Amino acid sequence: MTKPPLTVLLAAPRGFCAGVERAIDAVEAARAGTDRPVYVRHEIVHNGRVVSELAAKGVVFVDEVAEIPDGAVTIFSAHGVSRAVERQASERGLDVVDATCPLVRRVHLEGRRHAAEGRALVVIGHVGHAEVEGILGRIDGSVHVVGSIEEAAALAPADPERLAYVTQTTLSVDDTREIIAVLKQRFPSIVGPDVKTICYATQNRQAAVRALSSRAERIVVCGAPNSSNATRLKELATLLGRPARMIAEARELEESFLDGVGTIGLTAGASAPEVLVRETLARLSAWRDLAVEEVTTAIETTRFAPVDLGALARR
Repeated sequence: MTKPPLTVLLAAPRGFCAGVERAIDAVEAARAGTDRPVYVRHEIVHNGRVVSELAAKGVVFVDEVAEIPDGAVTIFSAHGVSRAVERQASERGLDVVDATCPLVRRVHLEGRRHAAEGRALVVIGHVGHAEVEGILGRIDGSVHVVGSIEEAAALAPADPERLAYVTQTTLSVDDTREIIAVLKQRFPSIVGPDVKTICYATQNRQAAVRALSSRAERIVVCGAPNSSNATRLKELATLLGRPARMIAEARELEESFLDGVGTIGLTAGASAPEVLVRETLARLSAWRDLAVEEVTTAIETTRFAPVDLGALARR
């Protein structure tokens, strides 16, 4: 029986960013470089497939430093940690491999600079997200978290003339610009980086979804539900008028999502491995005769220096 045709517009870039690759490589190198147990505080990146595959190799993931046994190698995730978490590890004498993304660390440095200059800091981001918790835990002085234009409109700092802002790296560019506009209207003296601390990969993947949405009738996003950047891709597609599904595994995609559709877009968040895209294409091919076209909106060449693994040699 002949299968109906389906054009799949495949976003490029998609999937792993340089910071995610660096963090995962650090865990693999630590595992291969020591006989000691390797523990990661928090998910190394927000993707269940990645975490499960590393756990199957013996890596242990925990929520708190207190759960890590003495003598184990301790890895901090790409999202960054607070100074309190660093102190806990230091007081325990744990050997730490810090896989914080360099772009997240840049946000830490910018926030600390503003605080040192006497400004209260506004963190544009999502309360409770691991990256935001890390930012908050590294800033001295007054800090506010704002996640919407409504929250920006309600912000009541002690000194409106001495304000600065930074952003979580995985936000919607459009939403963040709207929040910044409200902050600047209310507090004309506020200073900050515009959307420059939203990471290049987040911005590129959102631009790719815009390109897909100009041609595709529906959008599929490979990514975990707790991934901020993948969630923003789904939200953006919906905002652009394209029904969207976010799937953590290919099996979550239902054939009914293709009903009446001849062209879909397929992408992956910055913490989603390429294998999920390939498995999704295989699932689609079981239902339709695929014509796959890669839609390139940017060429990513960013690479970061490897994580320092000096902690492995300390015992």
